[in-house]
Amino acid sequence: MGEKVYGLLGRKLGHSWSAPIHAALGCADYRLIELEPEELGAFLAREDIGGLNVTIPYKRDVMAYCDVLDPMAEAIGSVNTLVRRADGKLYGYNTDAAGFCFMAQRAGIGFAGKKTLVLGSGGASRTAAACAKRLGAREVVVISRSGENNYTNLGRHADAERIVNTTPVGMYPNNGAAAVDLTAFPACAGVLDLIYNPRRTALLLQAEELGIPCSDGLPMLVAQAKAAEEHFFDRLIADSENERILAQLRREMTNLVLIGMPGSGKSTVGAALAALTGREAIDIDARIAEKAGCSIPEIFAKGGEAAFRALEREATAACGALSGKLLLTGGGVVKTPENYAALHQNGRIYQLLRPLELLPTDGRPLSQGADLAAMWAERAPLYERFRDAAIDNSGTVEQTAQAIWRDFCEHSGDERPESEHAGHPGAGYLWKGDLSPAGEAGGGHLRRAWRGGGGLSVQPRGGPGGQNSGGLWGQGCHRHQPRRLYAHERRAA
Repeated sequence: MGEKVYGLLGRKLGHSWSAPIHAALGCADYRLIELEPEELGAFLAREDIGGLNVTIPYKRDVMAYCDVLDPMAEAIGSVNTLVRRADGKLYGYNTDAAGFCFMAQRAGIGFAGKKTLVLGSGGASRTAAACAKRLGAREVVVISRSGENNYTNLGRHADAERIVNTTPVGMYPNNGAAAVDLTAFPACAGVLDLIYNPRRTALLLQAEELGIPCSDGLPMLVAQAKAAEEHFFDRLIADSENERILAQLRREMTNLVLIGMPGSGKSTVGAALAALTGREAIDIDARIAEKAGCSIPEIFAKGGEAAFRALEREATAACGALSGKLLLTGGGVVKTPENYAALHQNGRIYQLLRPLELLPTDGRPLSQGADLAAMWAERAPLYERFRDAAIDNSGTVEQTAQAIWRDFCEHSGDERPESEHAGHPGAGYLWKGDLSPAGEAGGGHLRRAWRGGGGLSVQPRGGPGGQNSGGLWGQGCHRHQPRRLYAHERRAA
């Protein structure tokens, strides 16, 4: 038999980051395979299938095509991993369970004795509900659009202590939406959102604001991918690969954002950072002027500051939804509260600091003739609210750029909570046994979900020079869109 097919099977996969993860794990020809429902049966009959991950909307549908179902997948009622073995049979597994447990553990979110709401009723929901039960939840309630427990009667579950979102609400490109308002759940002390793009959905941004421990779905995606690769190639992969790949992917996909007073050096430092890192620099003010068809001073002259801020809010939302970019903002971007969520959802935000007497005012509508001291007094607390770090820009542009890049390499990975050390409840958890429909262990099988414990020590693979050799993208994965399997290829047996 010729080349085997490996990839992600789903319907709309433009948002997926699975290909670079699997490339880093050793599967260099991992593809995105987009199919319509009527194409599913013919494709799964192919004899050249090596291994497939399965995502929305087919996690339950593919079960009918499996010759052999792993007991855990059968118990959960959802399959996200398919393997065509040497006997010609199609085997179905659920590696999402391992991913879910890893995500919850590293976020320091336990389920023992907790009432848990699972938002959504698809394949991912089944996995989340089963895992929560297996981890000791006292009650698991699945919320769907219809049925006994739905979004119109959430008030009956205001005592929920854990919330897990398995719906696509808030997923790129529809950033900003949230399935629920967390203020309606005063007892909630843990939020997991299986979405990973954006990094911080509206739900997670609210959780952060309320001080609720939370996590996006990227740790789950990485851990389930490792478990899937183990099935694909019948080999064990070191658990440390989860953290290595996760940290590098975070760095690659997190936006680097510059804020600061007008004239603080965002454009010049941005140019140096772009040269240093190879990132695309996006000047949000330039985007505004391009869309308006006139310069920033002309926008102010025609419609005043209010007109400009409206355009700025729109441009910031669009740019903030991107990943892996260098975003250069205007000095007053912090005056619009909504811009914080837009920039923070995928970004690490740096405030550039420069003495007021060194700030130029030419060509800056709000700076010319203004009292810069008064402007600083107004904006200083806003900059502090927005920023993740402050960087002095009194030296050379190159020095400032290098300082930012060093900090970014150190902190844009994925820091685990302080509670996530050895000895934390659940650390080192070893899942033994299959899940029965009732959520109990049985069957006498040993199922390794994950082994955790210990803190994360992230060593930047790239230094001030921006060379990330040995990182995720340097291991057989290049910065391009993964190859999709097109219709004529799908039909080729």
